[in-house]
Amino acid sequence: MSVHNARAAKRAVNLSLNEDLVLKVRDLTGNLSERVEALLSEYLEAEYAKRVEADRSLAVAVAAWNGFGERLGSFADEHSTL
Repeated sequence: MSVHNARAAKRAVNLSLNEDLVLKVRDLTGNLSERVEALLSEYLEAEYAKRVEADRSLAVAVAAWNGFGERLGSFADEHSTL
């Protein structure tokens, strides 16, 4: 599943990159823009997956804590004046 539209229109952007790095990479790839786009896509997918996993992990922790509270009540219940 892609988290971005791979068929979206392309547009020019300004980036400041190390000149030596760009020259050396251009020797290795025929299309620098395509390679950078692929790397950005990989990064986006990985970061998105991390966030989805973090959200899932948090949901599990919240459910466990809520279950604990339902079974045993709150630690504050015995001290509440309400």
